[in-house]
Amino acid sequence: MPYYRRVGEVPRKRHTQFRQPDGTLYAEELVGQEGFSSDSSLLYHRYAPTAIVAAEEFTLPAFTRVPNLPLKPRHLRTHKLDGTGADPVLGRQYLLANDDVRIAYVLADRPSPLFRDATGDHCLYLESGSLRVESPFGVLDAVAGDYVIIPTSTIHRLVPTGDEPTRLLAIEAAGHVGPPKRYLSVRGQFLEHSPYCERDVRGPDAPLLVDDEDVEVLVRHRRGWTSYTYAHHPFDVVGWDGHLYPWAFSIHDFEPITGRIHQPPPVHQTFQGPNFVICSFVPRKVDYHPDAIPVPYNHHNVDSDEMLFYTGGNYEARRGSGIGQGSISLHPSGFTHGPQPGAAERSIGAEFFDELAVMVDTFRPLDLCDAASTCEDDAYAWTWARRG
Repeated sequence: MPYYRRVGEVPRKRHTQFRQPDGTLYAEELVGQEGFSSDSSLLYHRYAPTAIVAAEEFTLPAFTRVPNLPLKPRHLRTHKLDGTGADPVLGRQYLLANDDVRIAYVLADRPSPLFRDATGDHCLYLESGSLRVESPFGVLDAVAGDYVIIPTSTIHRLVPTGDEPTRLLAIEAAGHVGPPKRYLSVRGQFLEHSPYCERDVRGPDAPLLVDDEDVEVLVRHRRGWTSYTYAHHPFDVVGWDGHLYPWAFSIHDFEPITGRIHQPPPVHQTFQGPNFVICSFVPRKVDYHPDAIPVPYNHHNVDSDEMLFYTGGNYEARRGSGIGQGSISLHPSGFTHGPQPGAAERSIGAEFFDELAVMVDTFRPLDLCDAASTCEDDAYAWTWARRG
């Protein structure tokens, strides 16, 4: 994260003696990216964070990936995946994936186990409901419209809160996710042209101290999954400081960039990951040239697949296609796509779009996962041939 935070008790100097009330040393843990060459945080544990008493292989039901063949646009209705509920980690239903990113959806009604993903960062988007993110860094509360970034290897637990169902889109990267570099100064400060800034970002603000022993933590790593039993609960941190921690940002705080004529998707970019970007389409004034056509022009992204998650309002370019709340559209590279028939003409004269959507553009093709086949609208690919 591009700015420094200090939470709880830490000594004046790093890597110096810092003692507990009984005289024993607190155990330091440096959490860092890219070896010792990028952002990091320094945590102070009551007990050794390395102390495990058991390790067993853990097996999850596998999901398959198949190419998008025949190549065509897809429409997935995520609300058709609703079941009896699940936890927000192990209950994820994977829809789309490639070697850089996995995209899943879950309707969660119970807490997850303690979990760490050692393969990459997670970007979670809350479609509805609320969620408490617990970690050694403390508690981070999230509500509908929030993005939550969980750094690689952060042990955490996701706890649905409130009475409304917690619907979650999970974007799991094979690497790190953060603000686009063009929004940041060389020292990591948000620049003036950025559509959001440090004031919009929330992080944990108090330690979360738990004294349990023999605690299970599930770990996804590069070879599979392992269930560890830790001698002491990992939430025993009395203080930490640094630039790397879970953080949240509301899509409603994204300030849209508009112009006299239609603006391309890069103006909506919110995050970047390895070989993919995440964009936010929010309610906004639209093009004010007297001859402007506010909806997108037909376009053929030769280098990327475009996935769009519709999470509120009315998406003008897709009217008449069956797109609704919770829909996901996939427009692959190799297919020219654009507004539905009649949308361009209808949009002329519009001054405001009331739409909310999360877009993931990937630079390698997205495969279809098992859950995609159970919620696909097979008629979507042919809707451009309709008139009206």
